[in-house]
Amino acid sequence: MKGLFKKLNESKVFKDLTPQEFSWVLYDVGNSAFTMLACSLVPIWFKDLAIGDAPGQLSGDNATGYWALATSIVTVIVALVGPICGAIADHKDMKKIFFSTSVAIGVIGCIINGFATNWILFLVVYVFTRIFYQASLTFYDSMLNDVTTEERMDEVSSYGYAWGYIGSCIPFLIAMVAYILSGGLSESLMLFPPLVGKIIGFGVTGIWWYMVTKPLITNYKQINYVEAEKGEIKKVFGKIFETLKKIFTHDKTVLLFLIGFFLYIDGVGTIIDNCINIGTDLGLPTVGQVVFLLATQVVAFGGSLVFAKLSKKYSTATLILVCIVGYFCVCLYALTLKTLLHFGILAFGVGCFQGSIQSLSRSYYSKIIPAENSGEYFGIYDIFSKGASFLGSAVIAWVKFAGGTINIAVALLSIFFALGFVCLLLAEKNRKKTQNN
Repeated sequence: MKGLFKKLNESKVFKDLTPQEFSWVLYDVGNSAFTMLACSLVPIWFKDLAIGDAPGQLSGDNATGYWALATSIVTVIVALVGPICGAIADHKDMKKIFFSTSVAIGVIGCIINGFATNWILFLVVYVFTRIFYQASLTFYDSMLNDVTTEERMDEVSSYGYAWGYIGSCIPFLIAMVAYILSGGLSESLMLFPPLVGKIIGFGVTGIWWYMVTKPLITNYKQINYVEAEKGEIKKVFGKIFETLKKIFTHDKTVLLFLIGFFLYIDGVGTIIDNCINIGTDLGLPTVGQVVFLLATQVVAFGGSLVFAKLSKKYSTATLILVCIVGYFCVCLYALTLKTLLHFGILAFGVGCFQGSIQSLSRSYYSKIIPAENSGEYFGIYDIFSKGASFLGSAVIAWVKFAGGTINIAVALLSIFFALGFVCLLLAEKNRKKTQNN
């Protein structure tokens, strides 16, 4: 595998990336496989176990509500522990250890998830896996300052999301075939039991995730770090408090960005987590939904590369604002959703901006924070990022428990995009003002 990755790095497609940058991009290819499974087949498997008339099973609306609630629990836990782990990982040679550990536990949890036979166990294992998956992203995002230069951050970050979308399709197609051959579409196509199909789906995703992560674990070197002091672990909480105090009282650019990011990324994360729930609540065929989701990966790949090129001509903030406007329109369009074609148009709109808004936000934030404290700052970033998904998922859960439609729930997310747009404008205005002084 090492030889294969080296040849890929030397190929025409990736030759402009250094070995460190290429290894970093590959992790997006690995973790995106889990993301793809989590937003497509995992909700279907969960609802297959949860919905029914048997004792302990749920109605369709309650199953959607519990799924959203589980997502909220994950985001709250990650948001709380992220800054602590990030602050500790900022010390010399610690970031790789924390990253490798979270990946290992996440991969193991992913594989075990396939063996769950009731909806409660399935949801518990999924929450456990998702927590370590999200934790690995905190350390991964903070590595950007170590693997590339400030001038290349937008491009490298965008490449990560772009190739992540395409790479995730490989294990997903295998998982999809296993789903079909286990009777997911029709019992007439069943070659083996549904449990086997689920085991294959989670198993191949976990193995893929681990395989493409190895180059980063091997090649990563922590360049920016803080020196450890005696009793440092005890000082972590105080250090985080001081950093938060600094952001809220002195660093207006970071504060405004984080508030704006919290607001607009809310809609992004919520739509990703609930895309299948949108289709199933509308009674759309599962196959059609999955096909459009695969198409969305291709669109997102192209969109991310386009924005990577545009980042050489336009400011990062300008491009993020364009993405926010695009998502605002997508949310309002959700009010018209009725047919599979409408769902496909929605998916296309999401794909155009999905990777770009995340990658550009990551690189913009990397530019406005101190590099040596990137782990701690990205832990705080996760409070706003993962905490935002909590709010969006809570909105969907509230609307569904109240008997509202999924159309209204998604449309309400447009409010967060509008407010996020304003906050980002203010952050960029303050950044320019600070630079000119």
